Order: sequence, then C-alpha cells, then structure tokens
Amino acid sequence: MAKFSFVGGIHPYDGKDLSKDSPIEDAPCGKELVYPLSQHIGAPASPLVKKGDRVLSGQRIADAAGFVSSPIYASVSGTVKDIDKRRTVTGDMVMSIILENDGLYESVPFTKRETADNLTKEEVISIIKDAGIVGMGGAGFPTHVKLSPKEPDKIEYVIANCAECEPYLTSDYRRMLEEPEKLIGGLELIVSLFDNAHGILAVEDNKPDCIALLKKLIKDKPYLSVKPLRTKYPQGAERQLIYAATGRKINSKMLPADVGCIVNNVDTIVSIYRAVYEGRPLMERIITLTGDAVKKPQNYRVKIGTLYEDIVEYAGGFKETPEKIVCGGPMMGFAMYGLDVPTTKTSTALLAFTKDEVSASAPSPCINCGRCLEVCPGRVMPSKLADYAEHFDEEAFLQNNGMECCECGCCSFICPAKRPLTQEIKSMRKILLAKRKKG
Repeated sequence: MAKFSFVGGIHPYDGKDLSKDSPIEDAPCGKELVYPLSQHIGAPASPLVKKGDRVLSGQRIADAAGFVSSPIYASVSGTVKDIDKRRTVTGDMVMSIILENDGLYESVPFTKRETADNLTKEEVISIIKDAGIVGMGGAGFPTHVKLSPKEPDKIEYVIANCAECEPYLTSDYRRMLEEPEKLIGGLELIVSLFDNAHGILAVEDNKPDCIALLKKLIKDKPYLSVKPLRTKYPQGAERQLIYAATGRKINSKMLPADVGCIVNNVDTIVSIYRAVYEGRPLMERIITLTGDAVKKPQNYRVKIGTLYEDIVEYAGGFKETPEKIVCGGPMMGFAMYGLDVPTTKTSTALLAFTKDEVSASAPSPCINCGRCLEVCPGRVMPSKLADYAEHFDEEAFLQNNGMECCECGCCSFICPAKRPLTQEIKSMRKILLAKRKKG
C-alpha cells in the first residue's frame, strides 16, 4: 500500500491511545452558555437578539456581517442574559451573547431531505452559508467562501482532511468509525459542486481500521478514493496535505483553489451533511478531552457555547491538579489560564497534563545544529527567522521567506536548546499581517 507524505516533519508521542477506543459521548451543558460573535475568520457576526429575549435551540441569534462572516445559532433554549465582552481561549475579550439555559431544550423545527438531487449548486452553498458552517479544524474560514472559488471548473480535487496529525486528538478518528456515511455523504455533496472534481479521503496510516472501512463504503463510487498517508506531523496541515495527496505545491500567497484543490476537515464535512439532509445548523461539535491529568479521557459531543469547566465536571474532573491546560493540540494549541471560557465552532480539544514539560527547561543559545531546518515542512530557516523576529528585522525576515512558516511548532519541538522558535516567528508574522491589512 503506497503511502504519501512531504519533506520534513516530526514524530512526537501521539497520546491517542488515551481516548481513541472510547465511543463519542454526549456531554450536557451548564446553566450558562456563551457565544462569542467572532468564531470565524472575517467580520464578527451581528446580534439578532437583545437582553431578556427568549430563544429556542436552533434559532439564529447572530447574523453574518458580510460575505466573509458567519451566522451563529443557539444550541439550547433559554433567555439572553446579556451581550457583553467575555474572555476566549486566546485570552482576548470578545463581544459575546450570554444565554441562560432553561433546561427545556425546546427547538425550532428542522426540515429533513431524503435527497439533494433537486438542489442546485447555488442552493447547496446557500444552505451551508445559512447553517453557519466554518472550518472546524481550527482555522474558522467560512465554508461557503471556500466552496465559491472564482473558477469552479478548475477544481480537480476535493480533499477530506482525515489525517488528524495533532498528538492526543482523536475526534476525527471516532467520527470516521461511528459516522462514516455522513462523512462520505458530505464529501459527495462537495464534489457535486464541481463538475471536474474527484474526492479524496486522506487518512494517516496509523488508522488502518478507518482506511479499511472507508474503502469498503466507497468501492462503488469511482469519483471517490481513499489515500493512505504516512503518519507524520504536520501531515494534516493544508499545504502538506495537498502535496502529499496530489503532488501539488502552494505557498503563503496562494489558495488551495489556485492548484485546483478544496480541503475540508472531517467535522466540517459532517456538518455540511447534517445541514443539507437534516436541516440542522451548526450547533455542536466533537471535542477530545484527554491528557494524563484527566480522569476520563474521551471524545464528547458538545453544544457550542458550553463552558470548558462544565465539560470537565461532567467527565469527573481531574485526577490531580494539572500543571498545564491546553485548548487544542499540544503543537498548535493555546495554553489556558482557566476553564471559564466557552467552546466555539473551532474548538477541537482540551488537554490537561500533570507536568508542564515546556516550562521545565529554560532556553539556551543556538548551537547551530540545523535540526530545525531539517524538520521544517515549509523549508525555511527557523533559527535565523527567530533571530530576525527577536530583533524586529522585518526586511530580513521577509527576504528569508518568513511568511512561508505554517507555525506548526516542529522547530520548537526538535530544538535541543529549547528556543521558542515558533513563538518568535509567529509574533513577527502577526505584526506583518496586520501591517499588510492596513496598507
């Protein structure tokens, strides 16, 4: 069986054995849910409700504020407690709708469809837009925008990102095992939007059961294929995934559509299926709760807006007080100060560790070993870029292709001097991107 990959990358301990064998479980939400108006790339959503309003589950509570924006739906019934700034996992204070859960879970009616054959391409994209679906792998790019390239006839591959390369995360794995028909059905819907497209289910080879199951289910669908990928981080990063699956290359100035590709995460594709066939907007997602400090590592189906502290409480809490808590994967996630922050459309995991291994080692000067260059999937020079970033040398940073960094964290992981290479480069990229937007 051929396995495809890219140059560079690392092989960290994956930690997936903690949660991968436990079926997805529904996690109840608490008395208060918080819906940040910025859960996506683009303009924040505009509130459609006010303090004191009663809303139902599935009711639109905020509307898209432009083409690159996305609406937000209540995931429970209750009363709007307030519209105010609340802290998110990144530490930012974001304007949010705070909803008091009444515990009744009364819902608006949803219109189901047996088939999508009578829908036009424009109608399918409109359903996806109205459902508030965004990239649920962490990027948060509005999906209807991604599915509306300037030249749709040039799209040749629709890639389902089933790699799930981040250590510890197993939500996509459980989705593939438990709801493969929805994944395949959602992929078929996307492929149908492009006349010349072929669908690829790109799966790392550490999931042989998923590969076998998906191959069995698509054996009579010649417009779909399963492509096993070599297990390596960051195999699921968009640029690396496209290269591994198709051999095509993109850089920071290009979109996947520029090389005839569309890429969507597993949860995103399942949400598309549910929006079109079940009439359900995006109100929930699967989140991996794991780490050696967690009593019951598992994947939970969580209503968006639920506070992390409510999920942890339902899971039985911690075995001991964690020294480090991370929202997302250990390579690209955010360290958290507390759990009183809400889950959003882009939440993927909560990791809790008894020991903070990163803070245990103070950085030392670079020893010029070249390991960061060897593992960098972007083929840049992380040690040099970090130096330029530290000295705010924007010209040298740009001349040495600093914007090609995908912030995967491979360089920081491999560095024997424990230098915060990714963090330095990420800070400089953020400054330059902000200047690019202004000017």
